[in-house]
Amino acid sequence: MTTEQTEALIGMTVVVAILVLLALPSALGVIRDRRIDRQIREAQEERGSRTAREDQKSSSRSTVPSTATWYAEGRRSKKLVSS
Repeated sequence: MTTEQTEALIGMTVVVAILVLLALPSALGVIRDRRIDRQIREAQEERGSRTAREDQKSSSRSTVPSTATWYAEGRRSKKLVSS
């Protein structure tokens, strides 16, 4: 391997490393958002099935939204405002 080839290999390695460093935070953010969205979806489905069961029981007690539901509603409103 000649000196020029070695320099070119080092240069390409540096460019790829910089690209990875720039793209990594974005990729981690996307992964985190998907995990949060999945948790919100699961909480909504759980709330829906729980509501259906409570309707069948015809219980008169008031329900308090869970923390996940509160978070989901806040997150949804922030998305609408920032759009």
